[in-house]
Amino acid sequence: MRDFNTAGPVRPDWHYCIPPLDRLNLREVLALVRRARYFVLHAPRQTGKTSALLALRDLLNGGSVGDYRCAYVNVEPAQTAREDVGAAIGAILDGMGREARHVLEDPAIANLAEALDPTSRPHSVLGSFLSRWAAADLRPLVLLIDEIDAMVGDSLVSVLRQLRAGYVDRPERFPHSLVLCGVRDVRDYRIHASSEKQVIAGGSAFNIKAKSLRLGDFDKEEVTTLLGQHTTATGQEFAPEAVNAVWEQTRGQPWLVNALAQEMCFRYGEPRRYARRLGVDDVFDAREALILRRETHLDQLADKLAEPRVRRVVEPLLGGGDGNYHARDLEYARDLGLVAVDPSPRIANPIYREVVPRELTWVLEKEIRHRPSRYVDADGALDLEGLLAAFQEFFRDNSEHWIRRAQYTEAGPQLVLQAFLHRVVNARGRIDREYALGSRRVDLLVVWPRPGGETDRFVVECKLLRSGRARTLERGLEQTAAYMDLSGTDVGHLVIFDMREGRSWEERIFREDHTRGGKRITVWGA
Repeated sequence: MRDFNTAGPVRPDWHYCIPPLDRLNLREVLALVRRARYFVLHAPRQTGKTSALLALRDLLNGGSVGDYRCAYVNVEPAQTAREDVGAAIGAILDGMGREARHVLEDPAIANLAEALDPTSRPHSVLGSFLSRWAAADLRPLVLLIDEIDAMVGDSLVSVLRQLRAGYVDRPERFPHSLVLCGVRDVRDYRIHASSEKQVIAGGSAFNIKAKSLRLGDFDKEEVTTLLGQHTTATGQEFAPEAVNAVWEQTRGQPWLVNALAQEMCFRYGEPRRYARRLGVDDVFDAREALILRRETHLDQLADKLAEPRVRRVVEPLLGGGDGNYHARDLEYARDLGLVAVDPSPRIANPIYREVVPRELTWVLEKEIRHRPSRYVDADGALDLEGLLAAFQEFFRDNSEHWIRRAQYTEAGPQLVLQAFLHRVVNARGRIDREYALGSRRVDLLVVWPRPGGETDRFVVECKLLRSGRARTLERGLEQTAAYMDLSGTDVGHLVIFDMREGRSWEERIFREDHTRGGKRITVWGA
């Protein structure tokens, strides 16, 4: 029985999948191989890179596109060697030896890899081995190197330079074509080489790269196809709106798509039995379960938030700031999969937009002591006005202390509000979040289901006051009304944070009712 893959390379006999080679621009890849090019394939973690490389290896070894020998090696075991070049090269040679023995059925090359002593000449032994491997057979050798950016320091520099040194001897005495695969493009590597007491750019250490290819996410049609494979196998159907919700929540990130589907469709390795089609509520229930379990994929992504390069990009996104960050920082955050850049920089998908503020505020959320039931009336309706009034009091008493502790101080006020709301709303409902770069605003949509089946929707717009209050208020009302139209709700709240120095709490705390475009909007000062 097949299921959805959430760990390791895809196995079509075990997993529902989009054929890995369909996700590559195969025509371009094969053209690069035929023309003896060395190139890069990169994409965020758990996107399908390894699956694509293994499928490419099998295609090239199958003889249908030419008479090649293709070997795959994962160099991640060399990471722990760090600056010990000999140990790192030894781990790589072990991997190449296993590939030669078990995939290419070449025991002579496998024995050679096992016999070499990488500690005697660590900065040349890999090149010498590859030269002898390439010359051992008339068929061109194609080498696929995975997880190259797991290596660090002198070990990584040595590998790149040995590959560059042998490049001129291809194809007779060095690999005909080579693929370096990792999260980032090699040009973006900043390698701290202790032997040279300087930072070395990957692009200079490996300046033989012909092209960089990026493996993309699923498109909506591929998401539909993947879910449809489960329907075909089990008869369990997805409502069209559920399929759309999977697409919208993940934007096609392969691990997220598979993890949501696995959570919805399987329990303890067996298909769940439903007497109905899976709906939108099932998608959001699965989303919440993944987030609460802090699945490894999400936890690793959240861990990156502490890196200065990531913070310089994400912080203005969370706060609606101007985004005066370096282009390389943006490229790095994009390579991690955390940020998308089209049509403008944004958090890559709604699930990541949910994970990021929760990760940054989980300590604060634990410190908030109010009871969710206090803001729910006898009919099960959410008293959002009472909740926002309580927030004003909380913010007045705690904001200075918490924002000073926060790593993301620029977005601190918005994050405090989200933590406060989430503490209550998460008891039954959810918060959908939108961040608008350069607008000094954050859009929140509170979705609250009532016991009778109806669902209430509240817009909460957050805006930073940087200049005059009248101008900020006017612009905030326009933006709130527009988001209310987009969200299909008549209940809107605008929270204005006045963080200017010298302002007293008596000036900052207020509540006003306004009307814009026939819509009533409550304005809260903080």
